[in-house]
Amino acid sequence: MTTEAPPDWVQADPWLELAEHADDHDVDRALGQNHHTEDDFAALISPSASTRLEELALRAKSLTQQNFGNTISLFAPLYLSDYCSAGCIYCGFSSDLDKPRRRLDLAEARRELEAMKNKGFDEILLLTGDRTKFADADYLIEHTAQAAEVVSHVSVETFSMTTPEYESLAAAGCTSIALYQETYNPEVFKTTHRWGPKSNYNYRIEAPARALEAGIRSISLGVLLGLANPFSDALSTFRHARALQSRYWRSGIAISFPRIRPQLGGFSADTPVSDRQLAQIIFAFRICLPEASLTLSTREPAAYRDGLAGVGINKMSISSKTTVGGYAEPTDATGQFEISDERDIPTFCAALRERNLEPVFKSWDAVYR
Repeated sequence: MTTEAPPDWVQADPWLELAEHADDHDVDRALGQNHHTEDDFAALISPSASTRLEELALRAKSLTQQNFGNTISLFAPLYLSDYCSAGCIYCGFSSDLDKPRRRLDLAEARRELEAMKNKGFDEILLLTGDRTKFADADYLIEHTAQAAEVVSHVSVETFSMTTPEYESLAAAGCTSIALYQETYNPEVFKTTHRWGPKSNYNYRIEAPARALEAGIRSISLGVLLGLANPFSDALSTFRHARALQSRYWRSGIAISFPRIRPQLGGFSADTPVSDRQLAQIIFAFRICLPEASLTLSTREPAAYRDGLAGVGINKMSISSKTTVGGYAEPTDATGQFEISDERDIPTFCAALRERNLEPVFKSWDAVYR
């Protein structure tokens, strides 16, 4: 049931004020503890902590190695459909954009999946636009079941669903859901999500809990960095993760860090997030949520991704396509957004190994959990 007002933990303003006034003592306390509070997270994203990025990076790297070893888990996205009913002003799939639309049928998707499997992928993220008659829950469940026949780990990033729909998705073989609130700021959310099911703030914010309640094993949270104050959104994401952990303590929690990239509609970030700011946010999450999987996608430049691999980040997408399909056969279609790191798989894996990091395509956790 959707509540009339957002949950209490959405409001990050008191903790944002703490971040603005945190001093070196607060940062020292946060760095020296093994169990972290919201106050500690606020201290680690504070201006005081921004002058101590090297210390944060060293602590983040140590915790990443303790929990994930010298490995980087790799996956690729497969867009099943770019039909969309939403009016998100930052998205290349927005329903008001004049562009050809396409969806994959099962045979087409099978060819894409097999092409990805032949490249070595054993974890695939299935994506669609917001719910439409062309790509609804039944369509997604059917494609999930097929994908589960090809790879060990099927994740889904799509529209908010009901609890029974998530139950069906889990039964079909989906092991994890990626569902980003985009921004936790209700006012900014309203202006950037102009129409469609996604514009229901509360229904979307409650969807991760519905997914975990339905038996989905793990949930990936995140915001689209650049829509609103990134530190306020980071605090709300942290509080959301903690709220889910306290209730679904057997479930996995992951965080992703997408920054706004150029797309068909030409939208640009109102509050651009610098490389240093993004790194600080990632380090804070690794320090305060040491066992959480942290993902950085091909939205980011190659050199930046290389620098953060193993230093907070333990999971990455590679050789990504943001068009519908594109793995079995080349396409000149317009994608959801522009890719920044366009390296092929051998080049990317070689860069990891140069840093003594081992690329991992096999999702053993999904098999044995």
